[in-house]
Amino acid sequence: MKFSIVDPEEIEEGITTDVYFLRTEEILRKKGINPWVVAEVTVSDIKNPPIGSIRGDWGVLAGTEDVAHLFEKKSVDIYAMEEGTIFYPNEPVLRIEGRYLDFARYETPLLGFLCHQSGIATKAARARLAAGDVPLISFGTRRQHPALALIIERCAYIGGMDGVSNVAAARHLGIRASGTMPHSLIICFSDQKKAWKAFDEVIDKSIPRICLCDTYCDEKTEAIMACETLGNSLHAVRLDTPSSRRGNFRKVVEEVRWELDIRGFKDVGIFVSGGIDEQDIIELRDIVSGFGVGSSVANARAIDFALDIVEIEGKPCAKRGKRGGKKQIYRNWETMEDEIRIDDGKEGLLKPLIRDGEIVRKFSLERARERVMKQLRVLNRSK
Repeated sequence: MKFSIVDPEEIEEGITTDVYFLRTEEILRKKGINPWVVAEVTVSDIKNPPIGSIRGDWGVLAGTEDVAHLFEKKSVDIYAMEEGTIFYPNEPVLRIEGRYLDFARYETPLLGFLCHQSGIATKAARARLAAGDVPLISFGTRRQHPALALIIERCAYIGGMDGVSNVAAARHLGIRASGTMPHSLIICFSDQKKAWKAFDEVIDKSIPRICLCDTYCDEKTEAIMACETLGNSLHAVRLDTPSSRRGNFRKVVEEVRWELDIRGFKDVGIFVSGGIDEQDIIELRDIVSGFGVGSSVANARAIDFALDIVEIEGKPCAKRGKRGGKKQIYRNWETMEDEIRIDDGKEGLLKPLIRDGEIVRKFSLERARERVMKQLRVLNRSK
């Protein structure tokens, strides 16, 4: 087992599951029990604070493409919200219909796909709302297992990030990787100016010249040095000030902005990174030209989805704390308000994903991202 990564075949076989599902299968088969059931995926609560005056009790659905591949050629029907759809507590984001033994062991990977990916997409969307029109770049794959790089960057991009730093993930996504320069480049030269000049001389001119300005001296001093060194070719300075030296970060950024402006470098932007979260974004968005957001998105708390049987052999049922019956979600797209009703056959947010083991939906990264952006605009309007 290289890099402690399970084989995709093990996921498809359903052995990346909790052992009690295999024991349940054994019991039901020996007793000749295999009912036709309807099961729904819901989350009971979303504990995110408001973003300014915008409500926080919502999430962004991601992971449905992986779910589709998981259940391909299995005898079930699945209905799900479109990837990138905003959802609220207690409403089903996905529904499975079929014989229980045809999907029992797949509950664990199903929830893993949705919980993890929706958590990242939700955190990215919250950052997007906080930032407004200020660019956001995902910097966080170094905080997670490298096998998860594509998952992290894909969900960050769907959620509203403008770019991603991971090379392999960007290649798979069909976008160009974004980034600046590390402290190690400057340390290898033992001289900020030499490092900045080397970057400008070597790297393709289509790449923005953004100089990291906090390696040896204070941010103000190095930012002025960078401007004087690269002149008109400099696009922005990056401040990655560690928390132990940061103090009031806004005051640091304001000071840098002042010193650059009075020297005629008003067109040089300030890009900030290092432990950035929604509150930092809100506090700085009016004075910076971009954010590098890492750990807060890559390490986002998973959405605590659960899968529950709500109908058995055509009859409503539910465990305590859940609502029985097969449901559909109907949305007012002008207000982003939803109504949960028993499914009456009318078109709602839950749409066919799998029919008798066949994938019946096409997936598009860009459409999922645009879906998120449109809904965020409505939330922002409705605050």
